[in-house]
Amino acid sequence: MSVTLTNVTKYFGKVKAVSSLNFKIGDGECFSMLGPSGCGKTTTLRMVAGFEDLDEGEISVNDVLLSSSKKKYYLPPEKRNFGMVFQAFAVWPHMSVFENVAFPLRIKKISSHEIAKRTTQALEHTSLLDVASKSPADLSGGGKQRVALARALAINPSVMLLDEPLSSLDPHLREEMRFEIKELQKIYGFSIMYVTHDQSEAMALSDRILIMKNGVVQQIASPLEVYTKPANRFVFSFIGLSNFTNMNVTENAMVLDGIAVPFAEGHAPSSEIIRAGQGTVASRPNEIDFTDHGGIPGTVIRRTFLGEVIDYQIVVGDQEVRVQKGRYASGPQEGETCHLRFLNPLWFPLEK
Repeated sequence: MSVTLTNVTKYFGKVKAVSSLNFKIGDGECFSMLGPSGCGKTTTLRMVAGFEDLDEGEISVNDVLLSSSKKKYYLPPEKRNFGMVFQAFAVWPHMSVFENVAFPLRIKKISSHEIAKRTTQALEHTSLLDVASKSPADLSGGGKQRVALARALAINPSVMLLDEPLSSLDPHLREEMRFEIKELQKIYGFSIMYVTHDQSEAMALSDRILIMKNGVVQQIASPLEVYTKPANRFVFSFIGLSNFTNMNVTENAMVLDGIAVPFAEGHAPSSEIIRAGQGTVASRPNEIDFTDHGGIPGTVIRRTFLGEVIDYQIVVGDQEVRVQKGRYASGPQEGETCHLRFLNPLWFPLEK
């Protein structure tokens, strides 16, 4: 099912936590909301779930109204048929795994036969059937999270709402659960609204990502577009590792400490930046090469082995640039001078 938010706004006192959100989650789409803590993403999810009412705007599912400030309409959470998985597992240790998953169905007064069928199916799809009689307290963190997922799946949700569901798991389990969530989406066919501050989760799971800052949408796009064509400096800085290097500019070159280097082909700054005579080069550490000549000069102050890559910290002028190259690639040693070539730089106006 599709979920549509139209001019959705939420206040807490005089603070505008969410400002005029407008977007639509497509049927079967995995849509992630990404941003720093306190940016409004969880508040938005809670408004969609019905745990918070909105102050302005409307929320609908397949053109069926859920909340409307203008029409004074609000559908309570239990009638929205949404699956919800929280950061805290919220499983009950005094109930078996089976009863944890079956509990929402018992509340709905579904027949015993249907409860057994749906619960068993959800446990099977989350690899929990063998531990159905155990207490969740006997399971690992990943096991508890599967119980929470199975409980949400048992109601056959039209939309799955996930609020930082993997943040308390260790890195290996987190990566494993990402793929399991995508597989479950294929099996059940629900849409996903996924809240996280972890960019790697959002990139791995999402069809589209919404980047939010201070309650305001910065960009909505595919993971590839957000990474390669960020709408602004904040988006660039929030997605992936980033460098920001202030430069003087001429009509055809960037200039640092009197050294002029021609712009990379297809990567000249805007005419406004050229007229201003200065701007900021935004670059990814893995999109900078060492060159024998014709690059921005610098000195390596740190060289660190990180497994698959060598991480360099390099001083250029009075600024620092981070560079990452494959562990087998040749590169300068700590303390040596080098020259840098920016392969796919983006330009932003100099911040004042």
